[in-house]
Amino acid sequence: MAYYHFREAKKSRCGLTSKFNFEKAMERLEQIVADLESGKLSLDDSIKVFEEGVELSKKCYAKLNEAELKVKQLIKTESGEFELGLFEGNEK
Repeated sequence: MAYYHFREAKKSRCGLTSKFNFEKAMERLEQIVADLESGKLSLDDSIKVFEEGVELSKKCYAKLNEAELKVKQLIKTESGEFELGLFEGNEK
């Protein structure tokens, strides 16, 4: 059954059985899009794969937000106060 195949692919490709892996999740999302665009899936399988894609996209979005917070830094303003700003690094 195709659904079983997709569930197994979901677990192994995205690292959902252990630690979430952003890159593998993005690869899986690309595969989901290709599978859906191919038109070769049944309606039921298409719905299941679409739902998997929605869940992966939510996790990827959360991971990106987490990464953004990690690259923010406290910046000292002219008045001596601190505010949160984006990390800009050393520009050369």
